[in-house]
Amino acid sequence: MAFPDIYAAGIASGWKVIDASTLTAPQTLESDVAIIGSGAGGGVAAEILSLAGIKVLLLEEGSLKTSDSFRDMDEARAYAELYQEAAGRASSDGAIAVLQGRSVGGTTTVNWTSSFRTPAQTLRQWETQHEVQGHSADVMAPWFEKMEQRLSIAPWAQAPNANNSVLKRGCDALGWESHVIPRNVKGCWDSGYCGFGCPVNAKQSMLVSTIPVALQSGATLVHRLRVRQFQHSGDKISGAIGEALRSDGRTPSGVSVTIKARHYVAAGGAINTPALLLRSQFPDPHQRLGKRTLIHPVVLSLAVMPERIDGFYGTPQSIASDHFQWKDGVTGPMGYKLEVPPLFPGLSAGVFNSFGDALRKDMAALAHSNAILALLRDGFVPQSEGGNVRVGADGSPILDYELTYHVWDGARRAYLSMAEAQFAAGAKQVRPAHLDAPYYTSWNEARRAIAGLPMKKFRAALFTAHLMGGCGMSENPARGVVSSRGRHHQIANLSIMDGSVFPTSIGANPQLSIYALTAQNASALAKELGS
Repeated sequence: MAFPDIYAAGIASGWKVIDASTLTAPQTLESDVAIIGSGAGGGVAAEILSLAGIKVLLLEEGSLKTSDSFRDMDEARAYAELYQEAAGRASSDGAIAVLQGRSVGGTTTVNWTSSFRTPAQTLRQWETQHEVQGHSADVMAPWFEKMEQRLSIAPWAQAPNANNSVLKRGCDALGWESHVIPRNVKGCWDSGYCGFGCPVNAKQSMLVSTIPVALQSGATLVHRLRVRQFQHSGDKISGAIGEALRSDGRTPSGVSVTIKARHYVAAGGAINTPALLLRSQFPDPHQRLGKRTLIHPVVLSLAVMPERIDGFYGTPQSIASDHFQWKDGVTGPMGYKLEVPPLFPGLSAGVFNSFGDALRKDMAALAHSNAILALLRDGFVPQSEGGNVRVGADGSPILDYELTYHVWDGARRAYLSMAEAQFAAGAKQVRPAHLDAPYYTSWNEARRAIAGLPMKKFRAALFTAHLMGGCGMSENPARGVVSSRGRHHQIANLSIMDGSVFPTSIGANPQLSIYALTAQNASALAKELGS
């Protein structure tokens, strides 16, 4: 079945889309608002501001890739084209892999569609501990509802695939809480290739939802444009300087682009936005910029099941458990959310963390393999302050993230919980994704062995796909980079609308939190600029 490419049709009808790789001479682009980044924050802001009659420039470093590009459903192609650093982004020491999108639509183009409201416990923590105002659970409820309706977010109505069923069976057998995950999909084919770009436009990413509406409303999209820095004098940005990239989407072409706007919105995410502000040498009197970068450190457990799992097929994530999320309160030992990742060959080869005959054996058992992951909730106690974003000599972003005892204790407890659930679901063998862990054949064996595993970087496999903080919000300028409305404390015509404004991690997949918070703050900005 053929699906029309909505961008080909839109451009033919007059949408303003500029591929910066085609520019041959310096350019100056002007608008009312310039938005840097087209992911969850930038895409929502572009739609709301454009519908309000405000002239919007939406600037994206990555390439415009559409459903036509995704129909091969090729894993290697997707990582190279749609992810930061070809899916090779990592913490500065290489110990934590970072999966982050890099194309029009940002990470929303490649995420696994899980969409949770910000937990009430998290919102209370922001209010009571970080001096955030206007984002209580009651205030945010209509904004969550608005974005759920806008993006077709609802609990997945079909039965979970075999991979997610393992988590459900384990939780049921142990009496643990579990729930169906809400997903932002419409007309989903249940193929499971969400992480490589949806070939049928079912995933309601910014690529197929908000950005097309913004373009229909007069916005201009410029892709393959890297915004290097803001120019500023006093408390105002006077312009931004970008460099066009070649068709490879990475190498500068030598063509510069100057952006002039009344107001600027930084929406590049919790690594790229702090880096942009650092390169711009913005005032930072209280040294908050780039600090408290939260990532939900993730650990994982592998299981060999008696039945065929085919973890590469079907909805990637449809079951989750918060049984251990708030078990010890908000500020006790680190809590974690249990979910399931898909198991594609390339991703699995990295997760197995083996080589030679061991890797051949692991891959041969892929069809019977299950994985459960734990999202560790960082940033809620002084022993878990997250990491730090800085810039290298060439201006590229660098993430430093040290793991404290508080985090390692959470990781060990998560290993135990995941193994217990997998054995309760009938697993034949279970192995934490840890270099010193063999496969265990019983829960008792696993419990004893995991208690003695050395919890160290490069022994335990660590990764993240959730990036938050670094430009945290607070009404107190001494504690935050921006106000609760996302307005920069020192620069009058700059807003930040992405996950970098979160003062803690979420404790759940963050895309709906970014959608709702941005919708609230962008609506307020639209009223202000309109007046």
